[in-house]
Formats: sequence, C-alpha cells, structure tokens
Amino acid sequence: MPATPAWPPASTPRLFIDQPLGAESALAIDGTAAHYLLHVMRAKTGDPLLLFDNRSGEWLASIAETGKRTLTVRIERQTRPLERVPDLWLCFAPVKKARLDWIIEKATELGVARLQPVITERTIVERVKRERIEAQIVEACEQCGRTALPELAEPVKLPQLLKDWPAERTLLFADEAGGIPLTDAGAPAPAAILTGPEGGFTDREREALLAHPAVRRIALGPRILRAETAAIAATGIWMAAYGDWGTSGPDP
Repeated sequence: MPATPAWPPASTPRLFIDQPLGAESALAIDGTAAHYLLHVMRAKTGDPLLLFDNRSGEWLASIAETGKRTLTVRIERQTRPLERVPDLWLCFAPVKKARLDWIIEKATELGVARLQPVITERTIVERVKRERIEAQIVEACEQCGRTALPELAEPVKLPQLLKDWPAERTLLFADEAGGIPLTDAGAPAPAAILTGPEGGFTDREREALLAHPAVRRIALGPRILRAETAAIAATGIWMAAYGDWGTSGPDP
C-alpha cells in the first residue's frame, strides 16, 4: 500500500495571528498576512495553514474563502500546545541595523524568553525601532516553529538595569577583558546574558557590573568577537549547558 501523505504537508505556510484561536472557529485574515498568502503563496480555498497566537499554541486551519485582499479560515484542531522556553533573558547593546536584525532573529530561534536592549556609554544606536524588531521576532518564530513570542522589553540604560535587577536572576556579563567559561558559571535558569556595544564596556561600567551581587563575569573564548557574535555565541552555549537543547524537537 502506498504511504499516506503527511498532513499537513511540510510546505504548509505558518503564520502568527494576534487574536485568540480555538477549534471549530473561523477568522478573517487581512493586511500583510493576507497579501503573503494570496499573492506570494497563491493560496486557494481548501489549502491548509498552521497558525499560532502566542496564547494557546499552534493550530491547523484551512482556507474557507478567498477575496482580493482578505481570506477566511476555519480552525480545525490544535497541533501543538503553547511552549515553555527556558527562562533566559538576552540583554544586549543595540548595534547597527543589519546586525541588530541578526541578533533578534537568531536569539529568537535559539529560544530566549526575553529580549532586553541596554543602552551603554558606548552604544551608538540609542533609538530602537520597536515595530521593526517586533516584525523580526514574528518572522523568526514563524520560521523556527516557536509557538510563544519572546518578550520585547523597552530599552533601558545600564545603571537602571542594574538598579532594578531581580536578585534571584544570575546576570552573566560577557567581558572582553576575560572571565570564567560560561559552562563553569553554574548559571541555570533564571538567568540572563549581557553583551556590550561595538566599542565594549567602559572601565566605569565594568566596575559597576563586577560590584553587583547578581553578576558573574564570563569569557567567550580566546578571540575578540563582534557584538552580535558574542550575543548569539553566549546564548548558544547557555542553551547547550542549561537550556532545552537536549530535547528531541517540537512536540508532535
């Protein structure tokens, strides 16, 4: 007997929908998402979709009706519950546009729970376009299979970050001047990683960080890393040591 084709197919479009989803319900899709489905994917009535809402997980839907700029879908069943990612924050100094996009995309794929922009003394990019970052987060979640969006915090200056820091959360300070290997830091969740700007941290900032009781200074190998490389390298090491990289993959 021929094998039954997988359903939904691996090529099924996957989209974030910012409204509650539930079985046997219908909803209208318009705007950018509708344009993508209708004019890029050439979606038609009966085609399957995978939708997630950052509330209840992922759902299988099918297109019930199409128009010129909108389409209606019917939710059929839940395919995955809302995930619980490791409780890791990535605190990073914003960098230039393309490199910032890369940090947001890769950190989301790696599974961070919260993205926290931090303004340091040498930060060049102090104005962060929230809508642009949110779009990068959504696109990365759609691609990598996340069912929960990472939280995006408002930018904060480093002294304020340290003043308000929760005592129970370890802050792993990636210091270009050196430190202990991240894997020796003994820093399971709740934890956070702090990486600096292109020019690194100032002596005054380093002194304030090392005086903070929640801070542990870490090193990221023998070479000097770009700011965006440091952020993603540290996140990957933490996920391998303390996060969810030991799992087999998304729930079926």
